[in-house]
Amino acid sequence: MNAATLHSVLDAVTSNPVTVTMAYHVVPGHESEFHSWGWAMLGASAQQPGFLGGGVLVDREAEWHVVYRFASEGMARDWEESPDWVRWDARLAGFARPTGRTSVRGSKTWFESQTARPAAPSPPAPPSKWKLWFVNMSAVFPPVLLFNLIVLPYLGGINPFVRTLLLCLCVTALVTWILMPRLQRFFKKWLYPPLQALRGRHKRRTA
Repeated sequence: MNAATLHSVLDAVTSNPVTVTMAYHVVPGHESEFHSWGWAMLGASAQQPGFLGGGVLVDREAEWHVVYRFASEGMARDWEESPDWVRWDARLAGFARPTGRTSVRGSKTWFESQTARPAAPSPPAPPSKWKLWFVNMSAVFPPVLLFNLIVLPYLGGINPFVRTLLLCLCVTALVTWILMPRLQRFFKKWLYPPLQALRGRHKRRTA
């Protein structure tokens, strides 16, 4: 960074810094993945000119915010319009989507928001292996049982390799796209009790 750029950054810090809040809806069951993404993205933001800090915050059910602060609105926009930002945003596909952007100028608002909001939550611990086993069994057993009772009697003359392949294709498709997403939503409070407790504490504070 040359002297002229450094001088402009220092002027912006003292005159008109901006705090940007990006809101996201996170697909249930992917909170830990989004949490890791948010802090990694902020690590990349820290390499940009004018970056002053940031954090990842949770608010309400499946609603998350990534907050970051730049020395000026222009520097924040430069980051958001950069190829690096596009690549980071593309990584959200499948587990989160942006729902809004707000920006506030000034230093006072930044310090007030830091004292009013809770500290960045720690990533939820992974569920116990026996819980994962139970959910997986709940997803796999019903289609395997139905396939054996309903379909296999009509496939007795087919090569065992082909018969087993059909079984695996049908069961994995049902488990991946139909059963497992629903079971994860149904059991999420049981699988991730610390995350649910965190949300409950946050709701009580905001109330």
